[in-house]
Amino acid sequence: MEKIVIEGGHELRGDVVVGGAKNAALPIMAATLLAPGAHTIRNVPKLRDVLTMSRLLEMLGARIERNGHVLKIDTTNVDSTEAPYELVKTMRASIYVLGPLLGRLGRARVSLPGGCAWGPRPVNLHIKGMQDLGARVELEHGYIVAESTGLKGAKIHFDVTSVGATGNVMMAAALAEGETVIENAACEPDMEDLAGFLSAMGATVEGAGSKRLVIRGGRDLKPVDYSIIPDRIEAETFMVAGAMAGGEVTVRDCRPGHCTAVISKLEQSGAQVRAGERHVTVSRSGRPKPVKVATDPYPGFPTDMQAQITAMATVASGTSTVTDTIYLDRFTHVPELGRLGADIELDGNVAVIRGVESLSGAPVMATDIRASAALILAGMIASGRTDVSRIYHIDRGYEGIEKKLSGLGARIWRERE
Repeated sequence: MEKIVIEGGHELRGDVVVGGAKNAALPIMAATLLAPGAHTIRNVPKLRDVLTMSRLLEMLGARIERNGHVLKIDTTNVDSTEAPYELVKTMRASIYVLGPLLGRLGRARVSLPGGCAWGPRPVNLHIKGMQDLGARVELEHGYIVAESTGLKGAKIHFDVTSVGATGNVMMAAALAEGETVIENAACEPDMEDLAGFLSAMGATVEGAGSKRLVIRGGRDLKPVDYSIIPDRIEAETFMVAGAMAGGEVTVRDCRPGHCTAVISKLEQSGAQVRAGERHVTVSRSGRPKPVKVATDPYPGFPTDMQAQITAMATVASGTSTVTDTIYLDRFTHVPELGRLGADIELDGNVAVIRGVESLSGAPVMATDIRASAALILAGMIASGRTDVSRIYHIDRGYEGIEKKLSGLGARIWRERE
């Protein structure tokens, strides 16, 4: 087991380059199942979750080669329809193979997912979507078992916006006969990127990035060469780091238009933000001002940035409130921030953060990907040494975060526990 060690109190200065979007790469990797042949996917981050998805695709019969940030995925010989518990339990995104397997092979047996220590995220919307497309779906001994002799286009309305269900239905609909309309679809850039990938393969997808998607399926799809969009959550995490630590940080190879909600809150906190076409520069002097944040589906403030903005608020010059309307119990980082000296009162899904002048280093434990990032950011502004354990979480969502922060001037490294 490894841990990340931080010696706090150092300004950040310089440029940091953002990698490819994990939450776009995972469904796009699954979508290669739809078209037999050799796909090339570029700008793929080196993350534990990407490795898990690669292993799953290989178990299904795909052949995968990696060269740096380029994946070559050959799905010609995919013949298995089972995504086993041993892999799916480690990563919820494994459920993305449900739609492609059902569309291509007419059957899928996918374990109910795991992969996070917080928040009930039911799979009922995935199941409903497959049933609306004409599949027979049952739950058997912890597995989703879906079968179809041919999917048919349908009108599907999600009562709750779901990124995962939007992606799964979009992929299945790409091979369904006729037209599928998804109402209340997820608008996230990751789903827009998936739509771009499906369109490159030959599917017809209209309305990408909006609440209403129209997919016309039934065509033979072809393998393609495609590049993943930049990871907006990684970019926003480094923006918050710059706003917390002082100095000046330029985040490069990002898409500022994907980050407007976070940029707005950073400006409200008193940070100076300058956005270019593919970069954002953040600087700050003095303590942040308090902020009021409520998470919301895209283009609102992302739940994946809730922990990081909470970390920034711990040293604000007043009282901030952070409400997570997406996941009501995604606050496992709060007790750990308290170990660093934060003053946070938690009431259900609302955190009231009374800013303190400074934090103090201490041993802390990560509980999920974004909580890990929040603890690292807090450790960078805390006096003394902070040890963050259970960092296998951070490796699921950030490629070499300690190296990138070190390049900005942070005193941060890995050690064996």
